[in-house]
Amino acid sequence: MKKILCVSLIALSAFSLLVGLAFSPAAQENLQVRITQVDTSQFPSVTFYVSVTDAEGQPYEVDPGRLIIMENGQVIPLDQIEGAGDVGPLTTMLVVDVSDSMNAAGKLESSKAAAHQFIDRMRDTDQTGIVAFNTRVETVQEITSDKEALHAAIDGLSAENETAMYDALNVAIGQVEGVEGRKAIVLLSDGLDNASSAGEGNVIDNIGPAGFSISTIGLGEPAQVLDEMSGIDEEGLQSLADQAGGVYGYANDEESLTNLFETYSISMQSEYALTYTSPSQLRDGVNRALSVSLAPVGGGAPVEGEPSRYNPGGLVPEVAQPASWVLFAAIVAGLALLVAVPLLLNNFRSASANGSSNAKPSSGSRIKTKPRPRIKLK
Repeated sequence: MKKILCVSLIALSAFSLLVGLAFSPAAQENLQVRITQVDTSQFPSVTFYVSVTDAEGQPYEVDPGRLIIMENGQVIPLDQIEGAGDVGPLTTMLVVDVSDSMNAAGKLESSKAAAHQFIDRMRDTDQTGIVAFNTRVETVQEITSDKEALHAAIDGLSAENETAMYDALNVAIGQVEGVEGRKAIVLLSDGLDNASSAGEGNVIDNIGPAGFSISTIGLGEPAQVLDEMSGIDEEGLQSLADQAGGVYGYANDEESLTNLFETYSISMQSEYALTYTSPSQLRDGVNRALSVSLAPVGGGAPVEGEPSRYNPGGLVPEVAQPASWVLFAAIVAGLALLVAVPLLLNNFRSASANGSSNAKPSSGSRIKTKPRPRIKLK
């Protein structure tokens, strides 16, 4: 009996130790918390999406109540929280490089195989569109949930000519602009743009109030110089993803590319959607700092997420208490009067001066003059 009791105590102690290690600060520090999209289209209501991943980049499920949201350093009470797997439909635009450089090292065939896998992982509520680009940008499949149509569009891709990557991204942005909910653009390219009229800055500016992310997948051999067909512009692709709230991944074969697509797909489908009302409710065109962290379990410091920011927009800044229309009209009338009075006075003076200098007697009138004094001679 004592032996059984001793074994039970040892097992219980071991279990407690494992649980403690699982929720220890060291384990929590391996998590990454990231804001993937900030949607201000319904401002001052702000909806944003949060990804929590482990050290391997795989989704990590947490209690959404542990998420701490701050805007400009102020903690925000959440009006609505949607848990993992409940973010609603996911809309993705696949932007595929079909320039001549994609014929080298099997880059295009790897892209097509991975894209097929991505389509197969779509949920029934998800939808995808496909934009292909070389010198010309073409929407080979508009946004749809029809997997057969998407597979057919992928099969029809072939590579030739130069690369207009940034122009293609602007077309993809236009495709998802009016779509609600979680949306993202995934770019498959070697990054060797040599035919775009647009640039990176123009693409970032065009993302707009929906604030969706652009993730990039680099295809090629980083060791190669950029002017070689098998090369890759990793610096440019990394910069684009960083500025557009996405992530950059590198793949040099079909297997690694497929694994990247799987990670992106699972991660986006497992995000948390959160909505709050901004404490600064004016569309004043001023950037707002937005951050998210994960409260600790069992002690330790919170897991700090990557800082983000958003702009509520507003070309003409709003004010808290706008003046009434009557007062506005009175001010405009006063200004108009100040401008008109000097003009009227000048016109009156000019008319008076002209009337005096140009006056002539009429034919029937007589001019009276003083009589000349008579001079008497002695």
